[in-house]
Order: sequence, then C-alpha cells, then structure tokens
Amino acid sequence: MGSLTPMRSINLIVIHCSASPNGVSLFDGSLGMPGFRTPVETIDQWHRQRGFRRDFGAKGRFNPQLTSIGYHFLIYTSGVVVTGRAPEEVGAHAQGHNANSIGLCMIGTDKFLPEQWEALAGWVRIMQKAYPGARIVGHRDLSPDLNGDGVISSSEWTKRCPGFDVAAWMAGGMVPPVSGIWRHE
Repeated sequence: MGSLTPMRSINLIVIHCSASPNGVSLFDGSLGMPGFRTPVETIDQWHRQRGFRRDFGAKGRFNPQLTSIGYHFLIYTSGVVVTGRAPEEVGAHAQGHNANSIGLCMIGTDKFLPEQWEALAGWVRIMQKAYPGARIVGHRDLSPDLNGDGVISSSEWTKRCPGFDVAAWMAGGMVPPVSGIWRHE
C-alpha cells in the first residue's frame, strides 16, 4: 500500500457498513475453486452493478483487479482490514463528500463481531494520526439537515449506515455499544 497520506486534502473519515447480513463474511465459494470471491471482490461487483468506476490510471497503480470499489478500506468479519481504493484516489462512498474523504466499511449492517470493533478502533486511531483534523462520522451523519436546526436527526437520515452512532462510540472511548455486538450463536 502507498502512503496513508494522499495527495489530496482529507478532512473527513466516513464509516460505512456493507448492508449485508450481520455476521456473514461475504466470502463466496471455495478457496482455489473457479468463481471464488473475497468480500472486497463481492463489494467491487456490487459497486460495478451500481455503475461505479475507478479512474483507469489509479486502478493501474493500486489493486488493478478491483474495477469499481468505492471504499478505501474494508473490515472483514474476522477483523482483517483490506484495501479497496488507494488513499490518494477519490472514493465513491459518500456523494458530495468523496473528494475530501476516506471511506472505511465494516462487513455487516448494525451488529459487528468483536474483532471488527477492535479493528475499527485501531484504524480510526491510525486515521486520526494520518489526518489530524479530520472529522470522523458515520455515512448517515452526512444526510441533509432538512429542518435546518443544525442537527441531523434519525428522521432526516437518508441512510442508516453504519448502523450505530459514530459520535457516541467515539465519545465513549470507542467501546462498542452492547446492542452493536454480533455474537455467534
């Protein structure tokens, strides 16, 4: 991976969820078999179907097999963090905010495995060091303030993503909310 500090101004770190079933890894098929896909490849396919495209030059320099992925980083259910777009590449994850943001996506919808929460906290700390003034928000926090009161309430969300209150999580020392922890049954 290239430097975490891109050649563009970053003032926003946006946390997303993949809006896939909680606790499901998104690995598709069997390793070594034709058609096997990793979660980043699955999301790349979803983004391709939605019409997302990466810049030809950027794709040629970083993860060329991913033609459409909109996120910069993904957190698998195992807690492993993988790359999508390079940090210096403009993302396709938060309309109107892509030019100045980094997108970080957790696999799931609103409950995540403890390993994912741990990885998210670690990556947020890394992002805070790499981009010291950047605001850290959930995708839903970028919804329009429809009533103009300066607060984006749940009735104004255009998306529920990432399925938890990022500001409360940050203020609580990045301890996952009990309601947001997925446990294998």
